[in-house]
Amino acid sequence: MSEFTCPCGLGLYAECCQPLHLGQDKAKRAEQLMRSRYSAFAKHEIDYIVKTTALGQQKALDESAIADWAKANQWLKLEVIKSNDKVDKNHALVEFKAHYHDGEKTQIHHELSYFVQVADTWYFLDPTTDQQITMKQPCICGSGKKFKQCCAQYL
Repeated sequence: MSEFTCPCGLGLYAECCQPLHLGQDKAKRAEQLMRSRYSAFAKHEIDYIVKTTALGQQKALDESAIADWAKANQWLKLEVIKSNDKVDKNHALVEFKAHYHDGEKTQIHHELSYFVQVADTWYFLDPTTDQQITMKQPCICGSGKKFKQCCAQYL
């Protein structure tokens, strides 16, 4: 892959994920957000990874651990298995495989990721954050709904 090719595999970085990373554009679909997040890992754009995680989860992220993991691996390719932008009115699902080399051998991270759209902006719902949230609290995505009526079933 040349330095100009986008890590997500869909074209040139300057025309694909870079405008998202720079805040010049935003993802129009969950799959586009997921691809741009993969590219952010490959390009070590940790601020973008944080910014595109559900609003109520951002403070729970371990940015140094994310940066260490992103830098410790060589990101080889992204394979989107399936994408569904309409799991319900505001939620989407993307299944993918991220291929990377960890310094010793090639690895594949296979994931089903959920995303939520709030005010025309897509966010990743991170199932790994260690948060204590009750079903009656406001949702972590910032939708204004109760957690149990919004993102709870996807985490």
